[in-house]
Formats: sequence, structure tokens, C-alpha cells
Amino acid sequence: MGALSGGLVVIAVGIVLRQADRWWFSPARGRHGPGSLRSVTALQRERLNDVTPVLLLIGHWLEIVGWCVVAVHGGGVGCAVAALAGAVKFRHLQEVSHFAVHGVLVRGGRLNTLLAEAAVHVPLGFGPVAVRRRRHVREHHPNATIAGADPNLAELHRAGLRTGAGTARYVLGTVHPLTPAGVSGTVRSLAALWREPGAGRLRVAGPVAVTAAVTLVFGWQAAVFVFLLPRLLLHPQLAWMSLLVEHRWFDPEVVTGAPVAVEAGRCLRLYPRNVLLALLARGTWLPYGDLYHFAHSAHPAVRWNYLPSLERSLSGPGYRPHALLLGESAVLRRHRRALAARPAAPADSPDSTGHVTDSHHTQPLSHSPR
Repeated sequence: MGALSGGLVVIAVGIVLRQADRWWFSPARGRHGPGSLRSVTALQRERLNDVTPVLLLIGHWLEIVGWCVVAVHGGGVGCAVAALAGAVKFRHLQEVSHFAVHGVLVRGGRLNTLLAEAAVHVPLGFGPVAVRRRRHVREHHPNATIAGADPNLAELHRAGLRTGAGTARYVLGTVHPLTPAGVSGTVRSLAALWREPGAGRLRVAGPVAVTAAVTLVFGWQAAVFVFLLPRLLLHPQLAWMSLLVEHRWFDPEVVTGAPVAVEAGRCLRLYPRNVLLALLARGTWLPYGDLYHFAHSAHPAVRWNYLPSLERSLSGPGYRPHALLLGESAVLRRHRRALAARPAAPADSPDSTGHVTDSHHTQPLSHSPR
């Protein structure tokens, strides 16, 4: 019981440490009340620093350490809870590094890349940050929901979410990372790191070294339930769910004009009035601004702390579903109806490296765990 309590204390310390970044960037701190893009940008520029984001990342890894202790000393229930917590922590780290890709995690440009690589991409076995930046910032953002141009939409198509898919194929597509094909894609994405130019071998060694270190320090339970199971199964599914609720993938409105109007036609906003579900999503599978994907799509250079304030000043999007699955306007039901109603989309093909990407990071075929 003493060791288990120690693990919980480490988790608490990690949570407290993360609050330094939250407090420093809080829109509510001081007399500021950003209500426009200009005021948000000015406040962000004023507060951007290179210290609190490091504490944020350290805090997340401290929590992972604490969950390792829980997995070893908490019995079966502890292993199950630790596995879910590990998956959630990986989602948090992934989204923090997403803002590093956009250059707004810290003040220094090179430090954004260094932190994303050292704290997320290398230990978790993700592809190079430079590649992720090119595919996410240059290829996805301007082309979201455009068949043949958006690599994220191509990824959904390859998972079976395309015109003509039957009910069984559609259902399997929504849980693609948990299917044999999805698991195979995740494993192959890790193995493919070896072929990356430059530090490919270092990238392969990253998750191997983390697994070995966790096993040596804590035991096999921690390695299996806090790292391997979340990395190979649970985190990919959480990331896939996030991808599914970012856009009206299969029935976007074609709108021209300002970025806000364009994104209002192809984005959605989940849980607009359900505070409890919104808080649950923000704490688990839609962290760090992922719930505010419309505001992020319209203004990608805004840090997650200010997206809620910015969203209140924007008009749109029109599609604001209250549920993921249940109800007439639920996201997955709308996707299904859109696929049944729309004409066949052009076939997608991987790029010259055989990769596709989601909106936040890159993985080779056949799927990415976001």
C-alpha cells in the first residue's frame, strides 16, 4: 500500500507541475479578456516563454511514472486503470507536440522542434517532426476534407470510410486501430522508422529503450499496461476518435472567402452545450484545444489556452452535434448518412514515401494512431 500511495503522490506532483503552464497562459489572469484575434495574438506573444512548457512536459511524464507504480502495485484494477491513463497521457503528449509543430508551444523555433522530438516523437515512436510539420501544416490545413489533397481524408478512405461501404465495413472503420489491419498498421509504422533518413535508428531505439527502462525499473506489468498496450491499441483508438470529430469529412460545405468562413463549412463543434461531456473530452481524448478544432483550423497559430476565447468571437460552425454516437445529429451517424448519399470519391494514393498522415502526426500505411 505504501508503494501504491507513493505512485499516487507522483501523479499528483505531475498534475501540480503542469499547472504552471496553465496559470501563466490563462486568459483570465490579470486584467486581460481577449475577445478578438488581435487581442489573443498580442496576449500570446506577451506570455510565450521557454520554461513553463518544459514543466508541462515533465509533469506528464511524472504522471506516467506514477501510473507505472499503480500498475505494479494496484492489482488487476490498477493495471486496467493505468492502461487507460497511459493512453490518455499519450494523447496529451501528442497534442502538446502538435502545438510545437505549429511553433507556439515555446518561444524558440528550434526549441519547439527539440521538445517535440525529445519528449514525444522519439520515446513514443512517432515520425520526424519536420515531416509532420510539412504534412500537417502545409498539406492538411489548406486542404482539409478535399479528396485527393487532404492526407487525413485519404487515411479515412483507406480504413474503409468511403462511399459504398456497408454497415459492417463502416463500423469497423470507426474502430480501425483495434482491428487486425489497424494493429498491423501501427506495428508497421514503428518498424518503418528504421527507414527514415538521418536518425531512423534512433527513432526505433526510442520506444524500445522506454519499454526496457520501464521493465527494469518497475516491472513487466508497467511496461505492458502503461506503455505497450496504450501505444499499440488504446492511444491509436483515442486518436482515431479525435480525427473522426474534427471535420464534416464526407459532406463539407464548399465555401470561399475568409478562413473563418471556409472552416465553418467543413468543421464541426462537438458538445457545444453539454458541459460535463465537454470536460470529459477535454481531459481525455480531445485535450489541448482538440475540442476547439474549428477555432484552431481558422487560426492555426493560436495556442490552445486561447482557443475557447477565440471561438466565442467567431461565427460558426453550423454543425454543432451534441453526441458522438447517439441521437439524430450524432457525428458518426452523420458521417454514415453522408457516405451513403454522396457520389464515389476519387481514389487516394500514398505519397512517394508510402506515408499518410492524420491531422496531428505522421504514420505509414495503413493507419495512424493520431
